[in-house]
Amino acid sequence: MSLLDVQNISVSVDDKKVLDNLSLKIGAGETHVLMGPNGAGKSTLGNILMGNPVYTLNSGKIYFDGKDISEDSTDKRAKAGLFLSFQNPLEVPGISLESFIRSSIQQRTGERVKLFQFQKELKANMELLNMDASYARRDLNVGFSGGERKKSEILQLLMLKPSLAVLDETDSGLDVDAVRTVSKGVQEYQKNQNGGLLIITHSTRILESLHVDYTHILVKGKIVKTGDASLVDEINRDGFDRYLEEA
Repeated sequence: MSLLDVQNISVSVDDKKVLDNLSLKIGAGETHVLMGPNGAGKSTLGNILMGNPVYTLNSGKIYFDGKDISEDSTDKRAKAGLFLSFQNPLEVPGISLESFIRSSIQQRTGERVKLFQFQKELKANMELLNMDASYARRDLNVGFSGGERKKSEILQLLMLKPSLAVLDETDSGLDVDAVRTVSKGVQEYQKNQNGGLLIITHSTRILESLHVDYTHILVKGKIVKTGDASLVDEINRDGFDRYLEEA
């Protein structure tokens, strides 16, 4: 049984169809990469998987861990083990990064967080991501640079330990060193969790040190090609023109 089973979904935003009869399966422990030109619908897929109410599921079904979640709210999907990182993480004044993560873990597990163990794990993961310890006490993303916001997202990924993580353009706007650090965090998730990964990306720098099982090309709302990691190299070499012509 697949961890995620997307069956023939069509999705619209403001009455404009963005995804058309799209199907996708992701197994536990698998890493999938989704690539495509601007406007292809990549971020729409991430948002509809997470239940963003701005996006309308017109037809098809989404199954997660064997359960139909097509109509579930975002918070229910998060509690079930879905995680979505954002291209542009929002500022949340009034709640510290540490408090946000701690509260999220409690909501996800339904259990009280053991403070000593939590702080020990938080410290270790922040060191892995080269994050200054002071960021834990700062309001979530407030005054964070673009790179620190992305590290904050990966820190949440490592602490929450979701069953499936969708990383939407996590490497966008990052310099080479920051991409390496973020990639290191994703590697840690791959190593220690049997969860699935769907990495949505334009740039492939984040993939250089990651194991990739499947690569999908999305054009005009449809997956037009699925292959292994070598498909990433093809796109880097030849671009999307061939697939745009065929779509």
